[in-house]
Amino acid sequence: MLDLILKAFAYSGGIALTAAGITLIYMATRTFNFAHASMVGWGFYIVFAGYSLLGGTPYYYVPLAALFSGSLGILIYFGVNRHLLKAGASPITLMMSTLGADLILLASINIFTDYLTEVHKLNARYFVLELKDVSLGIADSVNIRGIPFVSLAVVILTIVGLHLFLTKTKFGIAVRATIENTSLATVLGISPERVYILSWFLGGALAGLGGGLLSLTISGYPTIGMTIIVTMFAGAIVGGLSSVFGSLFGGFLVGLSEYLGITGLSLTFGGWILAYRLIIPLAAMVLTLLLYPQGLAGIKIPKFMLKGSQVKSQSKEV
Repeated sequence: MLDLILKAFAYSGGIALTAAGITLIYMATRTFNFAHASMVGWGFYIVFAGYSLLGGTPYYYVPLAALFSGSLGILIYFGVNRHLLKAGASPITLMMSTLGADLILLASINIFTDYLTEVHKLNARYFVLELKDVSLGIADSVNIRGIPFVSLAVVILTIVGLHLFLTKTKFGIAVRATIENTSLATVLGISPERVYILSWFLGGALAGLGGGLLSLTISGYPTIGMTIIVTMFAGAIVGGLSSVFGSLFGGFLVGLSEYLGITGLSLTFGGWILAYRLIIPLAAMVLTLLLYPQGLAGIKIPKFMLKGSQVKSQSKEV
């Protein structure tokens, strides 16, 4: 049971980061980035290649995965998204363009996989890095590995870092202003172009960061991004596409529900049900769109609860 919970937390942390990346790009450019799948896939392969070729611990290469996928985000922006935004393309056109970009990135992953296989004789078509993780000891006959704690720590640091950046720095405030009202921000002298570039870089970096951490939790293969993209988008929608922090929470919640839920169902009905694990994030996404279209971030706190908290704060001051 302990091993299951730790793996679920590690998986959920990675999904939370990728979901936040989807939301950040959408908030800035109103683009649903389907290329996120291959950005995450590159995160897997950067960590795998770095560890396999250079040695050390896989954690050394997680920041490199974030930088690489962030650079891919900038490349997609300048190569595709920028021109369509200037042309006033519809959200559907923007979305479909990222699907094309994803196919190109997927092809590049396959080329890189063949390179690792043919030149370096690595089993790059399917790999498991979980056993290469740092062991923290044994408790209740379970080998405690580092990834659950690292994953949660990275999520917390991401929340703190984004909060400080968006609220305490001039450029962070400019980002918020551009997201809220691009026309007004332009009048005030803020460059939307810089905001878009940064958003695509940070969104891609979160994809690579999440993919790098997930490579220590689940198996890696060229189409891994496509396998979990439903879970990533479900996390973003459940959390709310109007809040990066909401998406972090939504991604964590959806990831946790999927991992624990499908494990429980497989123990009850058998291993055949594992093929239908995406039912859980899909159900979460559908229910959210039906009941709370704006996600968890759009849920309003009842007035009587706010009044109660105000009374308590006033009584403390007295």
